Amino acid sequence: MAEQKRDYYEILGVSRGASDEEIKKAYRKLAKANHPDLNPGDAAAESRFKEINEAYEVLSDSEKKARYDQFGHAGVDPNFGAGGGFDGSFDFGDLGDIFGSFFGGFGGGRRANPNAPQRGESIRMSLTISFEEAAFGCEKSVAVERAEACSTCQGTGCAPGTAPEVCSECHGTGTVQVRRQTPMGIFATTSACPRCGGRGKIIQQPCKDCRGTGAIRGRKTIQASIPAGIDNGQTISIRGQGSAGKNGGPAGDLLITITVRPHELFRREGTSVLLKVPVTFTQAVLGAELEIPTIDGKVKYDLPEGTQSGATFRLKGKGIPSINGRGRGDQYVTVYIETPKGLNREQKDALKKFAESMGESGTFEERKKFFKKKK
Repeated sequence: MAEQKRDYYEILGVSRGASDEEIKKAYRKLAKANHPDLNPGDAAAESRFKEINEAYEVLSDSEKKARYDQFGHAGVDPNFGAGGGFDGSFDFGDLGDIFGSFFGGFGGGRRANPNAPQRGESIRMSLTISFEEAAFGCEKSVAVERAEACSTCQGTGCAPGTAPEVCSECHGTGTVQVRRQTPMGIFATTSACPRCGGRGKIIQQPCKDCRGTGAIRGRKTIQASIPAGIDNGQTISIRGQGSAGKNGGPAGDLLITITVRPHELFRREGTSVLLKVPVTFTQAVLGAELEIPTIDGKVKYDLPEGTQSGATFRLKGKGIPSINGRGRGDQYVTVYIETPKGLNREQKDALKKFAESMGESGTFEERKKFFKKKK
């Protein structure tokens, strides 16, 4: 009976059209969460870890991934579904070529053109900015380490004045056919060309600067425009500033994830700015003109008489600009009454007289409500 195995894309939680970068990111996240060292004694986590590694081993290899996409587990596991009198020695990875020999060519199983343009790898980095920079946007210079096309050979990998030769063994396809005897008969299979290593071409005189790779490691300073209203953890993309492509393919992108430093006064919720302000007992009772800090600077606010501790008021339009450019949020200011400490005798006597003048119930509305509910 065939072994039941989960779909590799399902294991990593990615779609079948996921990019190499998305597959790698998903693998790293899952492998870290299920690593045996972080889950000692957890047999289920250990089993998931093995399953995750098995899935990534296939999906990170372009050839194995192509076979898996076409034939499923049978395309990458020679023992999958083996049974009866068959010893499992047949390479199911060659099924694409076997069907090709049966039906005169099976286009879905053919290897991709090794000389086709390939997009460069995208580069991820993080950048820390201040609360105000996140609110109003800013320009930042970032240094990026990336693969760049070799200026000496213009990315060909060949010494100046020379050109790569088409591999005489595979004729530029990057693959060769091999006939082999199996328990099911003689089948024609394909594999990477041993002479050119699957590249389809041979560089007889490699460039001395890049050693035939066509790319060199470089460091470049790039100006990044951080939009107003960006929040902690969000990512901006700068197209074409990643690593250089191959065979004339476009460069990848530069992906910058933003970290916003906490502010000593303000806290952010969406486009709202939250602030707590201490006021004295006298200010709360008699009212006062306060100077309230905002991300735009200080503004004046008339605190009404009898303000209770915990009261919140709004400063319209003093919040964070919307990242799509449509208006700004508000600032919400919560006041709390700071109880005085270390009073001298004269001050204590004055407070006692004040309390006596207010009487048992006085005008303390909240206190009256509380004790009324208690009764």
